[in-house]
Amino acid sequence: MIDPNPSSKASRFEVRVTADSHFGWLRTRLSVERTMMSWLRTAVSLIGFGFAIVQFFERLQDMPGAQAARHPGAPKLLGLALISSGVLALLISIWQYRWFIGYLWSADFLPIAGARAGATKEKMQTPVIAVAVLLVGVGLFAFAAVLFRLV
Repeated sequence: MIDPNPSSKASRFEVRVTADSHFGWLRTRLSVERTMMSWLRTAVSLIGFGFAIVQFFERLQDMPGAQAARHPGAPKLLGLALISSGVLALLISIWQYRWFIGYLWSADFLPIAGARAGATKEKMQTPVIAVAVLLVGVGLFAFAAVLFRLV
């Protein structure tokens, strides 16, 4: 039903504190974790594949009897593009994850989140952000290694 008085400070929806709503909140929270882990897998694949392409074609050029490539810089550019895509995907997924977790712990959902009375944020801590930040570092190292031929 539409509120005839839009200036009232009622929330957008009614939150009923039931076991169903609490477990629905938990399922949503865990689906956010699964989504973040999917982003991590995708980013690791992009970074690893980009690095592997560069290494493979550099080793291929050094093999005796191999013909010179028409575009010798193409594998390096493709590798850099894949690595940077992986790092960018990680950064976007970290932002998305933090936004969604903040939304789930907003005042509207605190009653069904299972937070004790008086507690503002009893967030469940997971290592997924630490792993994502670590992988951003790995991706940046891989990008620099390919760009400056460190490896």
